Amino acid sequence: MTAFSRFSPRLQQAIVARLGWKSLRPVQELSGEALLDGHNAVILAPTAGGKTEASMFPTLSGMVDEPPVGVGALYIAPIKALLNNQAERLGQYTEMVGLRRFVWHGDTSSGERRKFLREPAELLMTTPESLEVMLVSQTVDTARLFGDLRVVVIDEIHALAGSDRGAHLLSVIERLAALSRHDVQRVGLSATVGNPDAILTWLRGSSKRAGVVVDPPHGAARRRLLVVHEPDLAALAHGAARVAKNGKSLFFCQSRAITEAVAEHMRQAGTEVFVHHSSVSKEERELAEARFHQGASACIVCTSTLELGIDVGDLDRVLQAEAPDTVGSFLQRMGRTGRRSGQVANTTFFCGTEEGVLQAIALIELAKSRWVESVELGHRAWPVLVHQLLALSLAHDGVSAEQAWRHLARLPDLAGVHRAEFDRLIAWMLRDGSLMAASGRLLLGPKAERRFGRRNFMELYAVFSSPQSYMVQTPNGQMLGSLNQGFVDRLVDGVSCFLLGGRPWAVIRVQHTDRRVVVQKAPRGRKPTWGGFLPQFLGFELCQQVLEVLSSDQDYVYLHDSARTVLADKRASFDGVLSPRRGGVEVAADELRWWTFAGGRINATLRYALEAIGPGWKVVPDNYVIKIRGDVDHVRFAAAREQLEDPEFWEDEQLWQRVAASLPNYRLSKFQPLMPPWVEREMVAEFLLDVAGAWRWVSGGDELAERERVPAALRRIPAGDAAPVVTVEDLDAAPPREPSLPVQWVDSDEALAVVCERLRLEEAVALDVETTFSRTLCLVQLGTREQIYVIDALQLTDLEPLGGLLGDPAVVKIIHNASFEKGVLRRHGIEISNIVDTLTLSRQRHGRDLEGGHKLGEVCRRELGIELDKTEQTSNWARRPLSRRQLAYAALDVEVLPPLWDRLQRQGRLL
Repeated sequence: MTAFSRFSPRLQQAIVARLGWKSLRPVQELSGEALLDGHNAVILAPTAGGKTEASMFPTLSGMVDEPPVGVGALYIAPIKALLNNQAERLGQYTEMVGLRRFVWHGDTSSGERRKFLREPAELLMTTPESLEVMLVSQTVDTARLFGDLRVVVIDEIHALAGSDRGAHLLSVIERLAALSRHDVQRVGLSATVGNPDAILTWLRGSSKRAGVVVDPPHGAARRRLLVVHEPDLAALAHGAARVAKNGKSLFFCQSRAITEAVAEHMRQAGTEVFVHHSSVSKEERELAEARFHQGASACIVCTSTLELGIDVGDLDRVLQAEAPDTVGSFLQRMGRTGRRSGQVANTTFFCGTEEGVLQAIALIELAKSRWVESVELGHRAWPVLVHQLLALSLAHDGVSAEQAWRHLARLPDLAGVHRAEFDRLIAWMLRDGSLMAASGRLLLGPKAERRFGRRNFMELYAVFSSPQSYMVQTPNGQMLGSLNQGFVDRLVDGVSCFLLGGRPWAVIRVQHTDRRVVVQKAPRGRKPTWGGFLPQFLGFELCQQVLEVLSSDQDYVYLHDSARTVLADKRASFDGVLSPRRGGVEVAADELRWWTFAGGRINATLRYALEAIGPGWKVVPDNYVIKIRGDVDHVRFAAAREQLEDPEFWEDEQLWQRVAASLPNYRLSKFQPLMPPWVEREMVAEFLLDVAGAWRWVSGGDELAERERVPAALRRIPAGDAAPVVTVEDLDAAPPREPSLPVQWVDSDEALAVVCERLRLEEAVALDVETTFSRTLCLVQLGTREQIYVIDALQLTDLEPLGGLLGDPAVVKIIHNASFEKGVLRRHGIEISNIVDTLTLSRQRHGRDLEGGHKLGEVCRRELGIELDKTEQTSNWARRPLSRRQLAYAALDVEVLPPLWDRLQRQGRLL
């Protein structure tokens, strides 16, 4: 039985009679089967491949057979423009089977909203932020509206998953699911994603439904590609104008400023040009789309605002200034063409830089191998946690901490945040005034109200920031777009001119009271700026592909002669320097260049490590190379590399304290002012650095690309599920060495109190800790000569018994490099007394400058003849359950301390 035959007879008739379809596409048949069988699904198909119908037809069929009370289905898009673009199509589909659809976003009038709330449509089209408005609003009866909700369809899911907006959306869906009497079915639509199974697991949330990835086979398709090098922007734009002539084109640019400059040059070349980016007014963007539809030969110059599946009609060409940052973006943009019968999907790259040429080649080659980026799914989304605490406290007279935790702990994006951390965050926000408590419920505090209470809390509904900007308008009130405040501050009334919408405008006056710039047409203008000072990191795999391009002698048929010349020159300049996968080192007159091709985050991490190793070195990283200036040569650099390859280098507390203090204080979230310092440091470090990836890079091997990810299946161990370590799920290969002593896992306050009381009877206790890079306490390991205890600090709310034990002067605490443990535990108000530091004993015995040093691995090898495997040292200690190798590593680090103390004490007595 086909999916079509299972549709409601009314829908079958409408598909044939109203749409004129004779059959469904493979993706629609497969999706229909999966959704009618009740599965959650991620549906993959190229742009214009029929994903919308694949999700909507079975959804509408169910609502025709059993009409819902209130909203039966949600269609969620990441941007308003996509909703508006899909409104007519989904309106047609609902109308032809006797149902209704309603579009709710920021531009929907209050009158239309009130009418919808009185008589809800069966299909609601909206954004994550508009759903938040409904849930928080006191005027919306959410229980009545969503009590019969059955299906949620998320379009362009790759644009949301792995981001704060995606985590926010999943939280909103879970809140809606709690209102519905159904297990709400979740459906994600995407053209490009490298890890659909992980996206499906993420999307599932608390749903108990089975899940399926719908990914029908795709036949080989022809592509027409060309890479051109033109360093002069005016010449580049004129070249694009010639290509765009006699057809409809989209010209993607990597910034709003470049978009404006390119549009002006193309217009001067006689091309009909429209401009589309986030700072062009909605009216101007919609006018551009409408006129583009009607015209026969025109070009829309745009940023990524037209990358998503907005239909601007049949395109002849896609043009690209420089190269996008990901294979996914490249495929998404190219997929806008080749929709008509006989047409070939195409992209022409106009690269102004040599790096752009190399990046374009790398993107094409990765796409040819059918590789596309995986979405990085986080598990410690602090901005979303803070945002949702505020939203829950604002909705319906507040929320108890327990209720908030029960809801938020279900979200995969917060699976790495543990109850003790959650409680500490709430305690901080209560002290800081972001929250306040009354009658056992959390309410919005005065600090948060002052910051987000304006305009009826509009700024609180979105997890992302709205930039401070000035609206640009003509004297008759025509809205043209917006400008960043920093740019506006440099404008002079009656003098300054700038570009917007691809046209020059002269400033008549700047009205600071209502944040407006009044303008008139001008003969010429300059590029505006919109800020955007965060570093643009390229991924590891893309950079490695650039290295492969440079290291090979392969010719690429899609290169224009200008680009082929660039490639030949770049290969010649690296002759004898680069080796595949590992890059190379060259020494110039004033600097050493380490060509890693490891990507921005790894190179940024290595920068801080190298600056710590080489005092006085000035280290400047980018995506491909690390430049070192100062007193450095091959010999000194080789010594530095040797230090970097020592895993214990990465555990130097003083080093990473200095690094943390020196990180730029980037504003990554509008909720940063409400975050405790330790959370803010972790968030900035997570954005800027990849410690695990850097360690894998310097240690070498084919596993470099397999940088550590938190598997989607990993989830928080519920409090109270205490179990011996040996029964925790084995997630990887057996460790090189197992602990010889029994090991007990401790993850409850009650068990900790019992263990600490028992250990206060011991003469000596070995101590070690494991933390995240930002020094969040994850594990505390305690050991005697007979037993090891591994304490899950992320599950504990009361560390007082541990403080009592470690502060007891009657018990010796055996620690290696005690400054690390003292610094970490002091953050929790715990002071350690009566310490024996085996690092100090080793230095006293052998001298500070002993060859091999005094790190724990080397001391154990020298004194005990034991080899400790240190490869797990920089692993992810916040994940749960821990791997078998991690658990062995943690236990062995304390098991060796008592015999090491015995050995060093005995040697000391013999001196």
